Amino acid sequence: MGISESSGGNHLSEMDTATAFAAYEAVRHRLPVPTKPRKIPHHATTLEDIADHYDAFLLDAFGVLNIGETAIPGVAERIEMLKSRGKRVIVVSNAAGFPQAALMEKYRRLGYDFTQEDVITSRATLLSAIGSYKAMHWGLMATRSTGLRDLEGLSISYLEEDPAPYSLVDGVLMIGSAAWTEERQALLVQALKDRPRPVWVGNPDIVAPRETGFSVEPGHFAHRLADEAGIVPQFFGKPFSNIYELAFERLGYEIPRDRIVMVGDSLHTDILGAQAAGIKSALIADHGFFAGYDVQSAISASGISPDHVVTRP
Repeated sequence: MGISESSGGNHLSEMDTATAFAAYEAVRHRLPVPTKPRKIPHHATTLEDIADHYDAFLLDAFGVLNIGETAIPGVAERIEMLKSRGKRVIVVSNAAGFPQAALMEKYRRLGYDFTQEDVITSRATLLSAIGSYKAMHWGLMATRSTGLRDLEGLSISYLEEDPAPYSLVDGVLMIGSAAWTEERQALLVQALKDRPRPVWVGNPDIVAPRETGFSVEPGHFAHRLADEAGIVPQFFGKPFSNIYELAFERLGYEIPRDRIVMVGDSLHTDILGAQAAGIKSALIADHGFFAGYDVQSAISASGISPDHVVTRP
């Protein structure tokens, strides 16, 4: 797939949107099933055009708030407009690779005024489910430079070049793939073939849009692991219901589901996840995953149809 290291330490792939879309289609058997019939989405220019229809906006990060380390122009102002009209705005992101505090710092740097309660991640979703599994010795797919904040209570060994931890750990947490290599992937596949163990995936994304292409995310390696080692990973984050349940808890359950909209740039994570959770969905067309691509052809090919197609956030 042409994976290489970028200057920022993130795997970058040579795949284009069509190839990335095909990668998601190839793993549809592990994703939720669309719950809505195929239909023609309502088209809008910005989120302001659909604001009257909803009381709560769940916003993806990559492709909605930012592309890589760059804020999408005008989105901070749009969010403040929504808040001024009494809308609840929550970030629902598969950003598992960074501790919550680091993520909050990033959003402030990009010009977004969110509180801790406004940001729900797949990392937090995984940690909220770990419960009685906390005593296990976990092998960690992550980048050392991001640190272990939020994970301090766990018994963890980094999975790197030393093969010993791969055979010793009780289970695997896949939360960040920036430093992951083909050599490490081969060690993990062999270790799980030799002795199957739980694999928890803190970021189901296969790719994420960045300034210079797609980064390859933990979901890419998790699906390969499932195919090559014959294990069944447990996914935390979009499109799976666990992260949406966390969002509903944060909202307090008083807002009807048909008054909640998930806004994202991916059919297979944001839109499919919204359908599985029973809420409305809005696909961003001109930023993120489908920038410069024929969105309608992707909707038709996948059978995943959002309620709205919005040109820009």
